[in-house]
Amino acid sequence: MKLIVGLGNPGDEYRFTPHNLGFLTIDRIANGLGIEIRNRQCRALTARATIAGESVVLAKPETYMNLSGLSVRELVAEHQVDVGRDLIVIYDELDLPLGAIRIRQRGSSAGHNGMESILGALNTDEFLRIRLGIAPDRKVVDGVKYVLTPFRRAQEKVVDEVLATAAQAVEVVLKEGPAAAMNRFNRKNEPDDEPQ
Repeated sequence: MKLIVGLGNPGDEYRFTPHNLGFLTIDRIANGLGIEIRNRQCRALTARATIAGESVVLAKPETYMNLSGLSVRELVAEHQVDVGRDLIVIYDELDLPLGAIRIRQRGSSAGHNGMESILGALNTDEFLRIRLGIAPDRKVVDGVKYVLTPFRRAQEKVVDEVLATAAQAVEVVLKEGPAAAMNRFNRKNEPDDEPQ
């Protein structure tokens, strides 16, 4: 069983904010499969699905971002998930430009409170994460305010594209493995990608 967790905050006021890109990705995947994320278990909204021939649980923790680990730990136990092999966490990353995507198999939280909570709850950093860039094109004075403020209309197209890319990345991870997904997606949106 694969566990795919998108991070975010419950509540309509947070729905289209940068901090909810994880939730929005899970919704995008569910919409593509024609299912709803509405079962309540382990302090999360969940749904079962099959992606690329793999049985998966899609999950959106309802603990609020800073306590995401509580829900993820319960989900891992409930579904007997091998964390190193079968957990994927999708979340926003202020250190990456809006529209960028990076897949990693381990690492620190880089100051992300939701990831910090998960690392503490699972007591390991050895699991796959898909980081979605949210940094705007101009300097942010108050990072907390920015991540909890709805996207501007001018950003909606890029957000839509990154959600589509993230959903595709999940499928590639499941079908071809993390290395193939990293090769395919980690270099997108980098200026040095251009031919010289």
